[in-house]
Amino acid sequence: MPPGPNDSRFLKACRREPTDAPPVWFMRQAGRYMAEYRALREQHSLLDLCHTPELAAEVTLQPLRLGVDAAIIFADILLPFEPLGLGLSFAAGEGPQLATPIRTPADVTRLSPVDPAEHLGYVLEAIRLAVRALSPVIPLIGFAGAPFTLASYAIEGGSSRTFDLTKRFMYEEPHAWHALLGNLAELVGKYLAAQAAAGARALQLFDSWVGCLSPADYCNYVLPHSRHAIEVAKASGVPVIHFGTGTATFLAEFAAAGGDVVGVDWRMPLGRAWEIIGPARAIQGNLDPVALLAPTPVREQMVRDVLAQAAGRPGHIFNLGHGILPETPVEAVRAVVEQVHGG
Repeated sequence: MPPGPNDSRFLKACRREPTDAPPVWFMRQAGRYMAEYRALREQHSLLDLCHTPELAAEVTLQPLRLGVDAAIIFADILLPFEPLGLGLSFAAGEGPQLATPIRTPADVTRLSPVDPAEHLGYVLEAIRLAVRALSPVIPLIGFAGAPFTLASYAIEGGSSRTFDLTKRFMYEEPHAWHALLGNLAELVGKYLAAQAAAGARALQLFDSWVGCLSPADYCNYVLPHSRHAIEVAKASGVPVIHFGTGTATFLAEFAAAGGDVVGVDWRMPLGRAWEIIGPARAIQGNLDPVALLAPTPVREQMVRDVLAQAAGRPGHIFNLGHGILPETPVEAVRAVVEQVHGG
């Protein structure tokens, strides 16, 4: 009998089932470190690649030659900002910028309703195209930004180091804040569920900036909304990975949001993180992305350290603690895959 979806290392690990080797994939595995991607970017903008399903599917499939155990759809967490009416653009060397950021309670009420099937259908079509090209044992991961991370971009108008505008809005306008995150949680949950319906066999919720919060602020201002987004996404019947950076001080509360798999960054030993999260959830991580730039003996030892922390327990998905850096050598990525698989 040919292998099928239930034989996927990655999905077995999501279910905390034994695997012949730890599954491995990398956040931002499709992107700027690959020559194939850079060649496409010479001809197309980032938004053009995202808006064109055939190109997005092509980029999604590029890293498979490295031997990874899962693909992740090529998209951007900020794409929902376009139908929300926030005026998304990407400036060269400066990252995302919003023409009409959220700064007042009135700005929250003016947000346009979003139907993922209608307004983000190009992402769903890219998923359908990629799934058709994938082996049954290589699942596709869909993803979206978590309510807090999306809100921080929406309020700051782009990237931030201090998140002062976000936190001031959170403290000064709590009713508008909860209305905004409630809106985003419902949108994100439905968007993820739509990706599953299009063929994604796992989903990841990215809370990339949540580590700027204190444990109390996370519990009071964010946790209920993350929990709702995950509940809506999990109704699709596929596993949900909940990933955040800088979550060490509130990892138990972060896990309480309900993800089937909890992703952790490199700032906390994986074994300690698993003790906090408990045995009822799988865990993903957590090599420092800069390890891929280190000399080979150093990199190999760091990979061994992560695997030793996992201790062969079912439910470990090997990944970085954040995304692949643009200057990462492709051969270093391939070498990590082979090492994790036991090659």
